[in-house]
Amino acid sequence: MTEVQPLGPEGLFRRLDALGIAYRTHTHPPVFTVEEAKALRGALPGAHVKTLFLRDKKKRIWLVTALEEREIDLKALKRRLSAQGSLSFGSAELLFDVLGVTPGAVTPFGVVNDRTGQAAVVLDKGVLENGPVNAHPLRNDMTTTVSPEGLLRFLEAENHAPEVVDFAAPI
Repeated sequence: MTEVQPLGPEGLFRRLDALGIAYRTHTHPPVFTVEEAKALRGALPGAHVKTLFLRDKKKRIWLVTALEEREIDLKALKRRLSAQGSLSFGSAELLFDVLGVTPGAVTPFGVVNDRTGQAAVVLDKGVLENGPVNAHPLRNDMTTTVSPEGLLRFLEAENHAPEVVDFAAPI
C-alpha cells in the first residue's frame, strides 16, 4: 500500500487557485514563536494569527486559530468546546499524521491534509474582523495572506467549516 504524502505549500497554492481564492505569499527565515514572527514581518498588514493543535482525553482534536495577541485560557476553552478532561497540545507525531505539518508550522491551512476530518476548527472572531489573514502555508518560513472570506471559503471547501468564537468576550 502506498502511503499518501501530505501536501506542501505548492499543493496548498494549487488548491487555493482551484477555489479562486486570491493569496500572496512572503518568504522569510523560519519562525517558531509569535515574537519571532513579529520581528520579521515588517509592515505586513492584517490579522496575524497563532494556531494551536489541541486534544482532549477522548482523543478529539481541535485546531484553534486566534489573533496572535489573544490570551487563550485552555480551561475556559475546554468548557466552551465541551472537551472531556483537560485540553493539551497534540504530539508532533499526531500533528504530522493529521495535518502534515511540524511544530512551528501549525496553521488553519493544515486542514488540506486532514482527509479523515479529525480536526474540528475553531476560529477567533477577531481573525475575521481585522483585514487580511496571515498564516503559514504549511511551513514556517513563509506567510500566506488571504482575505477573511477566502479563509472561510477554503475551510468550508475542505469540509472543515469553523466554529467562530469571540475570544475577546468571556467564554
